[in-house]
Amino acid sequence: MTLVQLRHLLSLARTGSFSRSAAALFLTQPALSRSIQALEHELGQRLLDRIGRHSEPTPFGREVIERARELVFAADDLLDSGRRASDGEEGVLRIGMGSGPGAMLMTPLLLGTARTRPRLRVEIARGGTDLLVQSLRDRTLDALVVDARSLRPAPDLETQYLHEMSGAFMVRRAHPLARRRTAPRFDDLLRYPIASTPLSDEVARLLVERYGPGAHPSACVTLTCEEIPSLVDVTRQSDTVLLAIRAAAPDLVELALRPALAAKARFGLVTLRRRSEPPGLAAVRALMARSLKDSTNRSPPSRPRRSSAAGTD
Repeated sequence: MTLVQLRHLLSLARTGSFSRSAAALFLTQPALSRSIQALEHELGQRLLDRIGRHSEPTPFGREVIERARELVFAADDLLDSGRRASDGEEGVLRIGMGSGPGAMLMTPLLLGTARTRPRLRVEIARGGTDLLVQSLRDRTLDALVVDARSLRPAPDLETQYLHEMSGAFMVRRAHPLARRRTAPRFDDLLRYPIASTPLSDEVARLLVERYGPGAHPSACVTLTCEEIPSLVDVTRQSDTVLLAIRAAAPDLVELALRPALAAKARFGLVTLRRRSEPPGLAAVRALMARSLKDSTNRSPPSRPRRSSAAGTD
C-alpha cells in the first residue's frame, strides 16, 4: 500500500469516474485501474463497485476512504512541516550561549523569532563552556555560541563564524576612577569591587601578563555571575569595576589603563561534526554577523585631564 494508491482512491471517491480521475491525475485509465486493483488485492476486499461508467465505494471502501483521507492529510502535513523546517520557519532550535554572546544575542534572537518565525520553538540554555559542550555532545543542544578561546579543541566539534569583540574595564560615569586626572593603573582598580563573568584560562593568562599575579581572576574578581546584564546593572548603581565585552554596556565609561588591556573575545558558532543542521540556525548566523561587532558609537575610554599639577583621585 502506498500513498500514491490512496490518493488514487480519494480521487475516485470525489469524481466517481475512472476516466475523469485518470485525466485529473495525468494517468491512463488502465494505469489507474491497475493501481486500484493492486490496492484491493492487498486489502483482500473490493473497494469500489463499478456501475456502468460510474464507481461507488463499497461499505468497506467507505471505511478505507475515510482512513485514507486522514493518512494523506497527515503525510501532506508532515511534508509541509519538513519544508518549513528547512526554511527555518518551524521545528525546534536548542542553542547554548556563553555569558558574552548571551548578553548580545539572547533578546534579539527571541524577539526576531517571535516576530518572523512564530512556529519555530527556540530553547536557550546558559552556562559555562564545558557544561554547554557536554550538553551538545549529549544531543540536548543543537549548537553553541561561545568564546572560542574557552573551548578545548576536539575532533567532534566544529567552530565557524568567528567574530572578535573588544573587552574592557568599565565603570559608571560618576565613578571616582572616571574622574581622575591621570590614567589609572590596575592596582587602582583593586580598591573597588571587580565584576566579571567566569573567565577562560586564556583571559586569565593575558591579565597576569599585563598586570601581574594579582590580576588573576581568582585573586581580583569579587563578583562573578554568568549574566552580564546583571553585572552591568550592579556597575551602573555602584563603584564596581566591570570586566566585560565593551559593546555589552555602551553607556558605561571604558577605563584607559596603563598598560592597555587590548583583549578581544572570539565568539564562534559551535556544532557537532556530521550532524544535520537544525531549523533556524541560519538566522542565528545572520544575527551573529549583525550583533557581534564593536559599536561604532561607543563611549571613548576615560582619558587623563590636563592639569598644571600632577593629580590623584
